Amino acid sequence: MAVESSPEVGDHAATRRAWQAAPGRRASVLRGLLRDRIAVAGMLLVGLFTAAALLAPMLAPHDPNAVDATVRLASPSLQHPLGTDELGRDMLSRILFGGRWSLGIAAAATIAVMAIGIVVGSVAGYYGGALDTAIMRVVDVLLALPDLVLYLAIVGALGSGLRNVLIALIGVSWARYARIVRGLVLSLREREFVRASEALGARDRRLMLRHILPNVVPPVVVLASLQTGGLILGLAALGFFGLGVQPPTPEWGTMINQSRLFLQTAPALMVWPGLAISLTVLGFNLLGDGLRDVLDPRLEPDR
Repeated sequence: MAVESSPEVGDHAATRRAWQAAPGRRASVLRGLLRDRIAVAGMLLVGLFTAAALLAPMLAPHDPNAVDATVRLASPSLQHPLGTDELGRDMLSRILFGGRWSLGIAAAATIAVMAIGIVVGSVAGYYGGALDTAIMRVVDVLLALPDLVLYLAIVGALGSGLRNVLIALIGVSWARYARIVRGLVLSLREREFVRASEALGARDRRLMLRHILPNVVPPVVVLASLQTGGLILGLAALGFFGLGVQPPTPEWGTMINQSRLFLQTAPALMVWPGLAISLTVLGFNLLGDGLRDVLDPRLEPDR
C-alpha cells in the first residue's frame, strides 16, 4: 500500500521541483505574455525604445549636439525628420540619444533598488524584532512623502548631476520594494515547506536562498516593471527643474525644460520628448500589468 506523504514533505518536494524547473517556468511566462495583447503592446513599446536607445549612434542622422544656426526651429523635413531646436540641433538625434540617458539611468536605478529592497525586506521579515521595527520606521518615513518631493530635497541638498540623481532615485525608491518583500517573507516564513525544511536542520541561508527568495522574486519583478516608468518620470521631472542631466547632454526631461520658452512659437520641441516619455512609461505599465496576470496564479486573465 502506498504511503501518503505529509503536507510538509509534499510542499517541500514541490518547491524543489519548481526551483529545478526554472527554465520551464520562464518559457511558460513568455508564452503567457505572448497570449496577452496588452502585454505584447507593452513589450513592443519597451523593446522599440530600448532598441532605439541602444542603436542611437547608428540610427541618429546627425550629431545630437551639433549646432547649426542656419536651421534654427526648422520644420520637419527629409534632412531633419522631427525638425530642429532653438540652436539648430536635430531633434530626432537628440530624442534617440536622450533615450540612452533616460532608459539607462532608470534601468540602473531599478536594478539597485530591487537589490536593496530584497535584501532589506528579507532581513526585516525573516528576523523580525527590533531590527524589523527600525527598518519599517525608516520605510514609513520615506513612503509618507511624495517621491518627487524627496527627489527634489535630496538633489537640492547634494547638487545637480548624474551621481546625485542616482542617489536620489535609489535612496527613495527602495522603500516600496522593502515593504512588499517584508510582507511576502512574513507570509512565507510560516508556510509548511519552510517549516519542514527548518525542522530537517536547514540553516537560515539555505532557507532564504532555496525556499523564500524564489517565491519573492516574481512579485518584485512585476513591481519593478511598473516602477521603472515611475523612475523615468522622476528623472524627467528632475531634468525639467534643471537638477538632472545637465545640458548640452540630451535627456528627455532636460529637453522639455529647454523647450518651454518656445511653447508658443515651436510647440513640437516639447511634444517630441514628452511623447517619448509617455509612450515609454505606458509600455512599462502595460508590460507590468501583463506580468502580474501571468505570474499571479490567483488572477484569471480576462482577455
